[in-house]
Amino acid sequence: MTRTLSYVHAICEAQAQLMRSDERVFIAGEDVGAYGGVFGATRGLIDEFGSKRVVDTPISEQAIMGLAIGSAAAGLRPIVEVMFMDFIAVCMDPLVNQLAKLRYMFGGTIELPVVVRTLAGAGIAQAAQHSQSLEAWLCHTPGLKVVMPSNPHDAKGLLIAAVRSNDPVVVIENKVSLGMTGPVPEEMYEVPLGQARVVKPGTDCTVVATGRMVNEAVEAAEMLEAANVSIEVIDPRTLSPLDMDTILTSVKKTSRAVVVHEAVRFAGLGAEIAADVSERAFDHLDAPVGRVGAPFAPVPFSPVLERAYVPNAATISEAVKATLVGA
Repeated sequence: MTRTLSYVHAICEAQAQLMRSDERVFIAGEDVGAYGGVFGATRGLIDEFGSKRVVDTPISEQAIMGLAIGSAAAGLRPIVEVMFMDFIAVCMDPLVNQLAKLRYMFGGTIELPVVVRTLAGAGIAQAAQHSQSLEAWLCHTPGLKVVMPSNPHDAKGLLIAAVRSNDPVVVIENKVSLGMTGPVPEEMYEVPLGQARVVKPGTDCTVVATGRMVNEAVEAAEMLEAANVSIEVIDPRTLSPLDMDTILTSVKKTSRAVVVHEAVRFAGLGAEIAADVSERAFDHLDAPVGRVGAPFAPVPFSPVLERAYVPNAATISEAVKATLVGA
């Protein structure tokens, strides 16, 4: 019988197994120790590993990132938590000007195996400063790998692969998905970085979705089946490096594409994917590449407005229909 685990428990289990298997791995962040993390992703770890390996830090994202950089350069493998992705803005200088560049600037003579875990996305009424999806900022920075798991299985496997990587990796988890359950093997395993997954095969249109939107895309696919429309859902899993080969193979089969992310539509990762598809598979397209994303506005606090703000299965379905009509 396949074991079922929640997204957040898969993350916690991955960290525990990594720490048991490698004494160089430690965790640091705000409230990760005695409190067990604001969202429970480090619950119980301080009891097993102690306060020297599960470190409660001051409320200073710059200090947390500095700790990560220095300790990794000295031979450790830190997992640091930036509680909300919005707070990445507070530590952008050490993140993009130091962590992302030092290995390059030292000619590869040092390794920086740092994993930055952070929580993104709207949907729990946390308002404009605690609900953003800012992955495009990070994907624009050479030297950083960026992953975004959409389900419990990938949450564990991608985190393990990230910690074992010798390069900096930002793992972007989704707050609404934390309670999602799914099959998760008990043993340690890796989901390879830079390898997309065909979540659902289809023939009429390719939908490339990231993070929580993968699950919305699958729901949209089920809705469209009633109208005899078959969509293929692709989950990139790793946003940088991006597995364009899997995406292009799918588009060449279906001849249409829609890209979906929770982040603001303007200048989002979807624009990069759409441009790459248009450049490299233009002769295979029967319609322009569609894009679905949030409006160019801060995330509303009001739950009613927030629901209208975040893309969902219905908006994805409508975008696919528009692409088919435009053929």
